[in-house]
Amino acid sequence: MNRHDLINTIRDKRSFLCIGLDPDWSKIPEHVKALPDPIFEFNRQIIEATHDLCVAYKPNLAFFEAQGPSGLESFKKTLECIPKGILTIADAKRGDIGNTASLYAKSFFEFYGCDAITVNPYMGKDSVTPFLEYANHWTILLALTSNGGASDFQLKDTEGQMLYERVIETSMQWGTEDNLMYVVGATKASMLQAIRKQIPNHFLLVPGVGAQGGSLSEVAKYGMNKDCGLLVNASRSILFASNGLDFAAKARAEAIRMQTEMSALLAAGGVL
Repeated sequence: MNRHDLINTIRDKRSFLCIGLDPDWSKIPEHVKALPDPIFEFNRQIIEATHDLCVAYKPNLAFFEAQGPSGLESFKKTLECIPKGILTIADAKRGDIGNTASLYAKSFFEFYGCDAITVNPYMGKDSVTPFLEYANHWTILLALTSNGGASDFQLKDTEGQMLYERVIETSMQWGTEDNLMYVVGATKASMLQAIRKQIPNHFLLVPGVGAQGGSLSEVAKYGMNKDCGLLVNASRSILFASNGLDFAAKARAEAIRMQTEMSALLAAGGVL
């Protein structure tokens, strides 16, 4: 999916919601676990209940890989049941060099058919460029994450810049606003203002809203641009709104709540 199509989808759906598909086995409803492929079936029902409300799905590979070969088959089936016109993000956080990076890109973009992938830029340009070589696909670099350990490296001063600022400044020369996004955690929402000065037009993938306590209105206040420029991810707050027979209906209700707020924020921001 290219930038033009993504922006149009945001405007058509009045939403910038990304739903993280994190099928945590310990939280999947018991009645779903009795089905032949519980991981896929859980995802399928979530997708069926929410696909009209979101613009992206972000399956996290850890929850699939933990199940071994059957989990990767569930991952493939999950991607195949996502309707056309919705961005698919492999949350894989890959980050290696040379032929290895090229094969990761081939795996996720060609074999699995994902539109985007999260990438760790720690090893530098040659760990990122193989992903950027694919037209109409997105590389999403970790910049400023929402976890507690982010301060261990990302917020360290490096000759007058914090490390995450240097990562953005350097990496923005490798790609363009048409194929490069950045991960910026919602729990660091006030720092979005400075980030927007660096990259006014790039899309930002923003986790941390919902269960992690990030504020959607603050993210929009500091991070929204004329094209929206945001994909705000929610996972647990939607997926596990209920662990009963009504889990999909409760997931839809939470997605509606978020989409309704997003619609108002898009209108207030002049995007619609």
